[in-house]
Amino acid sequence: MYKLYYRYQLALIVSDFLVTLLTLLAVANLRPFLPGQEIAAPSVIPHHLIYFVTPLSLLIVFGFSGVYNFRQRPRPSVQMMSFVLSYALWGWFFVGILYFSFREISRLFVIYFSVSNFVALAVCRYILWSIMAGTENGNSVGRVLIFGDLKASSGLSPAILREFTTGYTIVGFSDFETPKDVELQAPFLGTAEHLPKIVRENQIDIVIMSLDTSSLSALRPLVMELIRIPVRLFLAQNYSQLPFIELDIERIGNVVMVGILEPIINGWNRMFKRIFDLVIATVSLILIWPVFIMIALAIKIESSGPVVFLAKRVGNGGKLFTMYKFRTMIDNAQDPDLSGVKIDGQGRKIYKFKNDPRITKVGKFLRRWSLDELPQLFNVIKGEMSMVGPRPEQPFITQEYEAWQWQRILVPPGITGWWQISGRNEAPMHLNTHLDLYYVTNYSMFMDLKILFLTVFEVFRGRGAD
Repeated sequence: MYKLYYRYQLALIVSDFLVTLLTLLAVANLRPFLPGQEIAAPSVIPHHLIYFVTPLSLLIVFGFSGVYNFRQRPRPSVQMMSFVLSYALWGWFFVGILYFSFREISRLFVIYFSVSNFVALAVCRYILWSIMAGTENGNSVGRVLIFGDLKASSGLSPAILREFTTGYTIVGFSDFETPKDVELQAPFLGTAEHLPKIVRENQIDIVIMSLDTSSLSALRPLVMELIRIPVRLFLAQNYSQLPFIELDIERIGNVVMVGILEPIINGWNRMFKRIFDLVIATVSLILIWPVFIMIALAIKIESSGPVVFLAKRVGNGGKLFTMYKFRTMIDNAQDPDLSGVKIDGQGRKIYKFKNDPRITKVGKFLRRWSLDELPQLFNVIKGEMSMVGPRPEQPFITQEYEAWQWQRILVPPGITGWWQISGRNEAPMHLNTHLDLYYVTNYSMFMDLKILFLTVFEVFRGRGAD
């Protein structure tokens, strides 16, 4: 269904390249006449290679940050936000290229070009989205027919209309029998024996089969149970009524099998995320190793016990691993008699709360500035964690999870994540799982960068840091 957007995706890529190139040429020729230090026209751009590197670098950054990702509904507001943030990222990247390669370029010229190019690209996007919205009344509209179980189809129709606001229209429905007492969002066009005629006469582009899947309903509880186990699960039949986040299609002989408990981060995304994690973790350890020594001495001076606390956590795919943290509590704080677990008004256990008497003075300082998390950089290097991801959970807490909460283990746990920048520890853990699931279902490298950036502000604000 996304093929309708391919030409707009291509148009966006081509226009970004050409607009950036033309803007660079225009500003380079106008620079001698703009306010600032006088400069001769030939000296503005010292090397013609810049005319190629500049637009190409923009396409690369935009590509990796998801600007051209039309797999999701191409809503203008969401796409424009992605464009603004990605443009800021590219600006940082572009300045880095100039610093290491063409340092003689005027900084004022870079500012003139960056602002002008941003405005030009934004205008082109507005024009493109206007054209896309206008196709609803033209021949480019995808005409959709939904065929099959009309009780299920009546729920499918609003989902399609919600997800594809531009470029698609539901022409009608069809089924094996004429429906009775079923409210539809479009006309019933006829039964199965007339389906070819219906498709031809109504110029249907897409037929969506929504056949009765009651035979699969018994599998749902089984899938929800298996989701907490590190196992790959495939179906060789209709899977539309089963819970899944990511799909993987495989073919064995003439049987098409669909993996529904697949890792969210695969292929190039996994490779780039791993490289990103290794670079950030390694550089961080090289720069802050003196901090490790000072923290270790402070912990040892204040209280007896190990400097580093080793804890079992549930990792990617439900596998257990040993997580490292600086010890912030008294020794043997895990003793049941000292645990101090509280119960909320609904009978649920709260394992982390303010003014915990087990926390040491040094530990309180470390938690306030999130310094106790620093040893997890070694977990990142080992591949057990990522810089960004869901919170690594304790095994006994996951045993109380509801089935849907296990979806958070489908990506590697992180030192920081969407949960942390949304309030850190202000709300109990059982009320924060939905934030981790938001990250799981919306993952991108750009989102990782955004979370890392916002984490710095959360640490300085100290919100929910106890």
